[in-house]
Amino acid sequence: MEMKKINLCILLLDLVGSTKFVQKYGNEHAAKIFQAHDKLTRSLIYKFNGREIDRSDGFLMSFNSTIDAVNFSLIYHKTIPPRTTLQARIGIHWGEIIEVAQEDKFIDAGAKRVELEGLSKNTAARIMSLAAGGQTCLSTQAFNKVKNRSNMHTPKNARYACAGVYKLKGIRDPIDVYVVGVSIESLQPPKNSDKVKKIAGPKKIKSRARDRKLKEWFWYLYPKLGIISLIFLIKNFWPMLGRESTRIALRIDFYFFWIDYINIVINFLHSIYENTLGNI
Repeated sequence: MEMKKINLCILLLDLVGSTKFVQKYGNEHAAKIFQAHDKLTRSLIYKFNGREIDRSDGFLMSFNSTIDAVNFSLIYHKTIPPRTTLQARIGIHWGEIIEVAQEDKFIDAGAKRVELEGLSKNTAARIMSLAAGGQTCLSTQAFNKVKNRSNMHTPKNARYACAGVYKLKGIRDPIDVYVVGVSIESLQPPKNSDKVKKIAGPKKIKSRARDRKLKEWFWYLYPKLGIISLIFLIKNFWPMLGRESTRIALRIDFYFFWIDYINIVINFLHSIYENTLGNI
């Protein structure tokens, strides 16, 4: 057995609802879907220079480059769930790890050739447990490694956002948790889990102007246009509505009788103002 201490990017991928999937479709059909999923996932791991460390209801993998791990996760969410109907949550962390190379006799008995040990693996697991299906969360250390970086594989509309400060079970100090995605839905701050609690941070991540779709622009402008329209109507129709005779003629006095009381207050304040100027 050989052990060495190195810095690596750790990525944990967990299939959401895998047990329910087996119960719904049965062992044989589920096994075929899982194998198809694993084949597609392994192709992406190879494409982005990753290494498969372990596999259960998902994958534990490592990358030398954090941008490769991020690109893997973004392409994974985009391409594999539509083909398998399986959603996954992903957690990414960069840190010091102990890489253990097992002896051949244990490998022959079924042991993994390489295993990872250390706090970084636990941190990645906590980060992953926080993510929702279809979402990728990053630790502060992973974000710092990938901030302002991209390459030819990075989707042009990829965006990072700080989801908040979280306390991870078993980890002494709270950390900033980041999310990365290509849609505003994938950037929303994840909810608390049994092992991760939010301490501070935004309740919602807003779209950037350049990323907003037509529907988002409508709901963004709707209240603002409503306020502008109200001001316009008040400015142009207040003199008319302020005359009781006009309201009666238009048969709307029942709805706008209160304007007379506002006018009384306005006139009273105006008279006080004029008297004050007169006494100066």
